[in-house]
Amino acid sequence: IQADGTDGNCVTFVLHDEDHTLGNSLRYMVMKNPDVEFCGYCITHPSESKINFRIQTRGALPAVEPFRKGLNDLMGVCQHVLNTFEVRHSWRAQD
Repeated sequence: IQADGTDGNCVTFVLHDEDHTLGNSLRYMVMKNPDVEFCGYCITHPSESKINFRIQTRGALPAVEPFRKGLNDLMGVCQHVLNTFEVRHSWRAQD
């Protein structure tokens, strides 16, 4: 959902079947980008499993860019945690 009168720098993404786990983590990753002016999310209703995730950027940067980067960065962090866990777990299993 794009805000009226903008060039794509203020967008609300609707994420279905998601909750605070993704919302808060993704918000943290997106806010690390200095070109992001605002990033926040809300859960529409407790009985619905979707979140509205809003990003507003400075200048002409489209909001979808930090959204994609945030998702990719978050996947990288999750992969690192998983790899670290597997290395530690396999090391202990050999004892």
